[in-house]
Amino acid sequence: MTGFNPGLEQLSEEVDREVQPVYRLIDERALKNHAKVLEAFRQMRVSEFHLKGSTGYGYGDRGRETLEGVYAAVFRAEAALVRSQIVSGTHAIALCLYGVLRPGDELLSVQGEPYDTLGEMIGIRGRENGSLREFGVLYNQVELLPEGRLDFAGIEKALGEKTKMVILQRSRGYKWAPSLGTGEMRKLIAFIKNKKPDTIVFVDNCYGEFVEAEEPVEAGADLAAGSLIKNPGGGIAPTGGYVVGKKKYVEMAANRWSAPGIGQEVGPSAGCQRLLYQGLFLAPHIVAEALKGAVFTARFFERLGFEVMPGYCEERSDIVQAISLGSPERIVAFCRGLQAASPVDSHVCPEPVAMPGYGDPVVMAAGTFIQGASLELSADGPVRPPYAVYLQGGLSKEYVRLAVLSAAREVLRSG
Repeated sequence: MTGFNPGLEQLSEEVDREVQPVYRLIDERALKNHAKVLEAFRQMRVSEFHLKGSTGYGYGDRGRETLEGVYAAVFRAEAALVRSQIVSGTHAIALCLYGVLRPGDELLSVQGEPYDTLGEMIGIRGRENGSLREFGVLYNQVELLPEGRLDFAGIEKALGEKTKMVILQRSRGYKWAPSLGTGEMRKLIAFIKNKKPDTIVFVDNCYGEFVEAEEPVEAGADLAAGSLIKNPGGGIAPTGGYVVGKKKYVEMAANRWSAPGIGQEVGPSAGCQRLLYQGLFLAPHIVAEALKGAVFTARFFERLGFEVMPGYCEERSDIVQAISLGSPERIVAFCRGLQAASPVDSHVCPEPVAMPGYGDPVVMAAGTFIQGASLELSADGPVRPPYAVYLQGGLSKEYVRLAVLSAAREVLRSG
């Protein structure tokens, strides 16, 4: 981390003092979420023997079953599927879509096109074998209004006889638009259920867990899913994903995860069990640290003259901080600066490349202890207008502050 800049150091000190009131609000919410998680552990009578792993088929794994009970309690759901064999958020989402949808059913997105990695799975981009489209699942989408808000009139018009599932994305993804908070989500779900009561509402909850006081199931969602190397893994879960919601739909996802007739009765927890428990227990605090890092980043780059979303004192419903940098060179510079301040692979120089599941070249910075663990601290962005970079995570607010200083130096050097 070379290139000491007194001006940036002074700005960092000023911003840190300025954002303290926002930090206190984050701490208050973290306390409530931590109390909720602690109560779930106590309710399920988590014991030392639950932290042990299993092998082979994993039959009778009480630790695995109890962990799923903890997740169901935390997320206020009827049931949960929590497995180390779920390799990503996209994988967890796929279990829900393929588990519930059947040929002739329609999947409706009401926030425009979903996150890039879902495009090929659904079949709206590319020609991958096994896409939902290839299986005869229909797809429709309603674009967001120009200011990034939901188009309720368009949604009402799009809800048709074949609409089986509406997919909601809590995070902003790679869109320059607000993320979806649980308050707006509750309003939207009530609107959908009023117009077509049999519609299944599924929420991609990645990056959203423990940011607010409530989760999607509490807002009326039937099913939600996410990755354990993001928020709920607390920065120490080495892999995994989860599905929560109504028992019927969780069972359908579990049948897709393994096989019909087997469902969630199998699945060894191996050596991951303790880390999955401990990660969930730590998650409200680590998410709070990531949120403080995002608040600092937003105000720091606002003071440097860049447009950010959300603003530093705006309400948040995910851990993602978007910064409009205005050029491909600045995106790359930001990621290089962040990577240089990472504890792992700080010597690596990020470059934009084509990546599986993405429609444009993407540049990524992630010097993480767990590969791809966004909650540790990462930044990425597609090389396309408006040339924004998306920062997420941070195991400590201090780490984020140091890394953002490094990123800012490189951005300013790039011109």
